[in-house]
Amino acid sequence: MARAETVLTDQLALEIARLGVVGESSDIGTLHRVAELATRAVPGCAGATSVRWAVEVTQGETPEPLASAASHPDLADAVDLQLARRAGPLFDVVGSRRAVGSDDVLAETRWPDATRDLLRRGVRCFVTIPYLNEPVLVTLTLYGIAPGSLAPAQNGLAALLLAQGSAAVSNNLQYDNVHRTAVQLQEAVESRAVVDQAKGILMHALGCDADEAFAELRRISQTRHVKLTALAQRIVGDQGLS
Repeated sequence: MARAETVLTDQLALEIARLGVVGESSDIGTLHRVAELATRAVPGCAGATSVRWAVEVTQGETPEPLASAASHPDLADAVDLQLARRAGPLFDVVGSRRAVGSDDVLAETRWPDATRDLLRRGVRCFVTIPYLNEPVLVTLTLYGIAPGSLAPAQNGLAALLLAQGSAAVSNNLQYDNVHRTAVQLQEAVESRAVVDQAKGILMHALGCDADEAFAELRRISQTRHVKLTALAQRIVGDQGLS
């Protein structure tokens, strides 16, 4: 009964809020935190699993799981078995983008393999909900040890956890993309600067203009099978030692 009276404490609210902070955790770490917080915060939830999926799927192909996490090893095993079969409630949820579940796994007939795995691990009910935050799709599954112990009214709290977790993964992806672009731009600027220095050295040594110096750099690069930037760095380095 005490479990049914679980409330969203200030501490839990703070931890849920921190899920969306960029750089707080990796994708796997975020999925673990979502599963653990769901287990602690959602009444009737004895354990949880979370899976991140590939959004872009060719028509007719099975959705591809990219990462998963669980609050308990037994639940992780059950999810791994379902992912290995590439069939079950998880794939139905991802395909339809709608929540599915069962109030009593013992009486469930839709997914015999998946429900058999859950029964062996003491699970009697479950619900799986999806959340799409382009380009991230995440599912959260809550498990109960008694039939009907996961009240539909609690799905809102689970959805909040899932939304924050999805936002964290999406924000991390965007941050990584921006950081990668910034690094590439910095490398391009540095490469251009080195090539310009090498051109200046050749212009002075050969008494030619910028276009002729660059053409000579390209000729040497192709003849010696050396990248243009690497060749420029050697010329600038050699000049610095002379």
